[in-house]
Amino acid sequence: MFGSLPLGWLQLKHQKLRTLSAMLGITFAVVLICVQLEFREALFVSAVRYHDAMDYDLVMMSPKTDYLIAAKDFPRSRLYQAQGVAGVSGVSPVYSQLGSWRNPADRSSARRIFVVAFDPSDPGFSRILSPEAQAQITIPDQVIFDKLGRKEYGPVADMLQSGKSVRTEVNDREIFVTGLYGIGTSFGLDGGIITSDLNFLRMFPKQKKSSITMGLIHLDAGQDPEQVRDRIIAAIPGDVLVLTPETFKAMEVEHWNSTTPIGYIFAFGAIIGVVVGLIIVYQILFADVQDHIKEYATLQAMGYSPGYLRNVVLQEAVILAVLGFLPGLGLSILVFGQASAATGLPLEMTPESALQIFGLTVAMCAGSGLLALRKLSGIDPAEVF
Repeated sequence: MFGSLPLGWLQLKHQKLRTLSAMLGITFAVVLICVQLEFREALFVSAVRYHDAMDYDLVMMSPKTDYLIAAKDFPRSRLYQAQGVAGVSGVSPVYSQLGSWRNPADRSSARRIFVVAFDPSDPGFSRILSPEAQAQITIPDQVIFDKLGRKEYGPVADMLQSGKSVRTEVNDREIFVTGLYGIGTSFGLDGGIITSDLNFLRMFPKQKKSSITMGLIHLDAGQDPEQVRDRIIAAIPGDVLVLTPETFKAMEVEHWNSTTPIGYIFAFGAIIGVVVGLIIVYQILFADVQDHIKEYATLQAMGYSPGYLRNVVLQEAVILAVLGFLPGLGLSILVFGQASAATGLPLEMTPESALQIFGLTVAMCAGSGLLALRKLSGIDPAEVF
């Protein structure tokens, strides 16, 4: 494909303005593809932040639950029934709801915040909270705040680090922030707090203590999670779900990817980027073939095979892919930095993602080249001249 005579590069170099136009078009397409695909990936990664942060071997949920932030209640007794199954070492009931938070700096209008609660004497949150933080939330009306939440919740971290007392309201009940943890935002939530189960019931007086939204199940060492899950399902009524961590996360991702339009929109945006790139590169290469049809005919008359002529066009396509990909990648990284700082979403261009998008860019340009090659099929030098 790339012979000793770099004819494809020489033709691109000769038509500088046309090549520059193609580069700009491909750069735009690459930025569009990168942004859409990385936002889609950030959607999935951020959606399972709490799933990854908690410590558990199995989780019990209501079958009515579609995703974590809107988890439905189920009887707490089901979790304690699971505790009696062979292989289970302990369980941790968890409550969660969206509450109404006021900015502690100015007590401005309320903002929705994700409230998670558990018995501090139970395991399950040691990856998120230090032992000191777990001891703090045993005190009435004390909570731990997610320092990676959006700025609209107020300068809570700065106030704590400067030694100030942080007092605000959740659901119109006065609470005190005494510590910080870091999980971050997602497309479904902007921030969160963690507290004890007793404090949670004070904030949400209509919440029944006998109903929980999630049950963390801990297994004895060496137990197979899937085998224990099957024993739990067989031992209790079928009105709850018992999931492995992988299934739990897959359920969340499936919700955002299929049930909501967000995943579809990002995927469709990436497809539009590919189509835009295809059209731009096709127009450039088709015009180039049209302008040099006599030269191609002359080469064929001199004995060059149709395969050689096709390789010249494909060479141009690959060179354009490289020239357009590099600035597109650089611009995308700048966009991700700005967007991540503004939203707190995990937007990062990994080497694996960059290679995948580069491969997609090359395929896009090569596809355009194959379409443009139709003009070269069946060239007859006698007819051209």
